[in-house]
Amino acid sequence: MVYIPLDSSRESSVALLREGNTFISTRCERYDTDIFRARLMLEKTICLRGEAAARLFYDEERFTREGAAPGLLVKTLFGVGGVQGLDGEAHQVRKRMFLELMSDADIDELTRFAAEHWQQAIGGWQRQKQVTLHPAVQLIHFRAVCRWAGVPIDADEAETRCADQAAMIDGAGGIAIRHWQARRARKRSETWMAELVEQVRSNRIQVDEDRALFRVSWHRDAQGELLTPQVAAVEMLNLLRPTVAIARFVAFAALALHEHPTWYETLRDNDTWLEPFVQEVRRVYGFFPFLAARVRDDFEWNGYHFSKGRRVMLDLYGTNRDPRSWERPEAFRPERFEQESINAYNFLPQGGGDHAVNHRCPGEWFTIALMKEAVRQLTRHMTYSVPPQDLSVDWSRLPIIPESRFIIESVRPVIPA
Repeated sequence: MVYIPLDSSRESSVALLREGNTFISTRCERYDTDIFRARLMLEKTICLRGEAAARLFYDEERFTREGAAPGLLVKTLFGVGGVQGLDGEAHQVRKRMFLELMSDADIDELTRFAAEHWQQAIGGWQRQKQVTLHPAVQLIHFRAVCRWAGVPIDADEAETRCADQAAMIDGAGGIAIRHWQARRARKRSETWMAELVEQVRSNRIQVDEDRALFRVSWHRDAQGELLTPQVAAVEMLNLLRPTVAIARFVAFAALALHEHPTWYETLRDNDTWLEPFVQEVRRVYGFFPFLAARVRDDFEWNGYHFSKGRRVMLDLYGTNRDPRSWERPEAFRPERFEQESINAYNFLPQGGGDHAVNHRCPGEWFTIALMKEAVRQLTRHMTYSVPPQDLSVDWSRLPIIPESRFIIESVRPVIPA
């Protein structure tokens, strides 16, 4: 049996909060390894990095997600009873519901709704001195996804509800005020959504049967039972909240366009490079750096022993920058997606493995489509200037965001010829 290096700190949680995204990769470099042990959140944890480690991590026979996510994340980002914490048949049945909502027609419709809300927003932005892009795009995406999902929401209510989705995302990696704001936002959101589910079931509101709100409200679990209103609410929020989260990627896409102006020119009239560009944004600026699982039963891998029940954390940040998989990993190079060998275990912006089998986010297709539409809007449907501001990224922050949230000014719509 091969010895797994042990982090020198008796309790590494403080270091994780201090270092954020780079916590695991820094120690892998320090100990010259892709695996080490640490005590995190008062629990013994094995940390892994790299493609081989990702292939291990997504072996469903060896790992379970049940009880793996830290309570701080469950109470803020995921919610109790959601698909992220299920395994086996229960996970497969619940995951199938989400996959059925991710058809090409669904993706196209959500993208079209987002484009319409972009155009409405741009019309208003031209009358404003400055626009902070991140929160503005959050609202665009929230309105679009509510419309797509069949969630009834008043214009006056949208900003408040969107702010709660945003608080859950921003507070997931925070402590103190950010954490408690996220928990309160989740409670409000679950109460709101559970009431909508009950109204659908009692026919107090009418929702098209093809809409997500209807389908989640009437979804039956592996035992043939309806989800409780609370769990159905959690799963509905698992559709709304991640769509709002995509606004972070849009802010980073705007940052990349600003810092690499040749790509702005390339993308202004060329669809060929849209997807490589947004994929490189997702690789470089993935805003949650780790995933957690638990060992199902004792096993050995490459001579290392994994004990039943041990928590294991996979380093997404470090794997997406692993020089064994990525040439010049710190450089922003969308062309790499036309040249390098990329697979479901070395490119992990929203998890890895198979969408249908593993705990890989099915909303990844929504993410790519909405990011591509955002880049189209930024490069083809509006002009703007970028005033002096703090565009630094604090990699110790979870989740990351440009410090200024990316401010633009002098917005003007581009009228199609």
